[in-house]
Amino acid sequence: MRRHQPQTMAHFDAGQQAGYLHLDPNQHAGGVGEYLLHRAKPYLPPWIVAAGTGVLSLPANAMWGESAAGAVGLTLASLGLTVATWWAGKPTSQQRRLHSAITVAAGTSWFTAAALAGPAAGPLPSLYLIGGSALAATWNIRQLLRVNPEGAGDSADKGLLEKVGLAKTMVTSATVQPNKATFGLQLPGGELTPDDVSKALPKLASALRVAKNAVRMTPDADDSSKAVLTVVPNDLLKAGAPYPGPSYPGGSIADPIHVGIYEDGADMAMFFPGDPEAGRNAMHLLIMGMTGSGKSEGGLTALTEVITRRDVIVWASDPAKAEQTLGPLLPAIDWAALTMDDTKAQITALKAVIPARTSWLAKYGYKQWEPACAETQADGSPGMPYLLYWAEEAAKTIRETDDDVFTGPAQEARSAGIGIVISLQRASGTQISTDTRASLGSSWVFGLRDDRDAMFALPDEAMDAGASPQAWKDKKPGYSYLTANGIPETFWATPGRSYLTPVDAITRAVAEFAGVRAQCDPVTAKAAALAVGPAFTQRTRHPLPALPTAAGEEDGGIYEENTPVDYDYDLTADEDGEDEDGWIDPDAELPPVERVVEIAPPEVPPRTKLGQNEARQAMAEILAEFEAAGHTEIGPVDFMEHCDRFHRSRQWVSSQVSEMVIKGRLRETDTAGRYEIIPLQPTAA
Repeated sequence: MRRHQPQTMAHFDAGQQAGYLHLDPNQHAGGVGEYLLHRAKPYLPPWIVAAGTGVLSLPANAMWGESAAGAVGLTLASLGLTVATWWAGKPTSQQRRLHSAITVAAGTSWFTAAALAGPAAGPLPSLYLIGGSALAATWNIRQLLRVNPEGAGDSADKGLLEKVGLAKTMVTSATVQPNKATFGLQLPGGELTPDDVSKALPKLASALRVAKNAVRMTPDADDSSKAVLTVVPNDLLKAGAPYPGPSYPGGSIADPIHVGIYEDGADMAMFFPGDPEAGRNAMHLLIMGMTGSGKSEGGLTALTEVITRRDVIVWASDPAKAEQTLGPLLPAIDWAALTMDDTKAQITALKAVIPARTSWLAKYGYKQWEPACAETQADGSPGMPYLLYWAEEAAKTIRETDDDVFTGPAQEARSAGIGIVISLQRASGTQISTDTRASLGSSWVFGLRDDRDAMFALPDEAMDAGASPQAWKDKKPGYSYLTANGIPETFWATPGRSYLTPVDAITRAVAEFAGVRAQCDPVTAKAAALAVGPAFTQRTRHPLPALPTAAGEEDGGIYEENTPVDYDYDLTADEDGEDEDGWIDPDAELPPVERVVEIAPPEVPPRTKLGQNEARQAMAEILAEFEAAGHTEIGPVDFMEHCDRFHRSRQWVSSQVSEMVIKGRLRETDTAGRYEIIPLQPTAA
């Protein structure tokens, strides 16, 4: 099957605009004749004009052949038509203007001479046959060079652009992908700007018969007379995409947080800490979307990614919905404030830990938080993980405290290794302080009610480029725009969709990465405790969930297939309930007890509770024992019999196996729950 790839905007309706006609080989001879006539039609007008000029010269000669006044009139008319042609051709190219004037001058001059002297006089017949044919042929050649697939598209493009108010705009380049066409636009200098293109986007979308937010514009950063127009005719986000699992399991919070996909299949990711080498500042994030837009579900996806990282702790509040939204994540959150009193205490603690964390960073020579901060420092001091504060349904918090409650933290927290996320339905001036909104900087915007709401969260550059979340409202949950630090501006107006993350995936991330996640560092804990006392020190800690298991396994077990048991019983028993092989009928009466024999309980070795580091060392020693015994594969199930040694749960053992995979000590195999042992590399002397 042959596929026609469009090369210009006009090719969205290529069959009509390029004038292509497909010939059916089964047509009769008349069809061939009609086809040839159709192909010849565009080239006939110059010849028709030439023939008409020769025919009209006969009655003209009869009328003015011997008239002096006719001679003067015809000469003046010839000169006037030539001048008018030159004047009318001013907006066209110089080549076309000159060609037209020469043609009119030659044609009217011959006609005047033929009308006065007769078309058969002297050299006039030869001039007519040779000159007329030559002039008609030059116009055919010009038309032939212009009418081709590329030329037809360009002409149609100019007509389309002129129709939407972008006259004189030239299409300088075209890049076509399966569901995306990109056009370079050269605007007439001093007449149009990228702002004019932005205003014309709705009309362009209408002309191309695509959705409003399927047409976008990106201005050239170095030349205000250039822009890039992007058209995406089909919505590839309709089906959505399931959460593929942690993007960087056990990695750093400095690694990208993958939250969804863009319409072209690229990953939608965000960054929280800054990176001086990449020229990226730390991020505070505003999440906004109307009820039903998928805002909370997108936030859960982002938090699910965050809790799989090794160097971040999360403080979160939701006094409006309590456990309804954050429920599956609570065991992984260091401090969850689900009442207004706890939320107020948490904000007070947040303000108190900023100077304490900033002083610690300055003490160890860090200009801003980086992954090395979470490691043990040179003097043996424990590290300080990144702190992410997440305010879900923040409108209630702001309403019952102060509209500037987050302004101070938002202005100061970046330098202390703290990221702030504020999620609410509408970031209007009555819901959140404009100072706070300005301090957040980045935004993740889901479907909104109207364009006024979009102005509260999206930068002007994104809206000018065609971003319009109001087109989705609550009809397309998860659809969103991400305008954040580290995201190129070319993606600011590109629609994306957050992953569909089921509760089971969240529960698994919470349980499996419990041993990887960082604990609150002493500096942050001390500052919070001094600020709010028991509200922090006695904060509720939620127990880890049991992992979903296969049928017949204990909670937290490893996914393995159940081995069928072959019950090969001979059910032929005698009347006393016992067959000749000694089988006993379970329903028969038990014989009376004749004597009782006391059996000493088995000797149980004393159980010593190990600390977390000691338990990890024990796991490493057990792995070494298996390796020394010649085992090449192992799984969490092999460690279970040793659990009692160090008082750890099956979930903790599973998380340690995952950590061994991350560290390169184990490698996954094709069999679920089985891992290949990677020998330790010898240390260079």
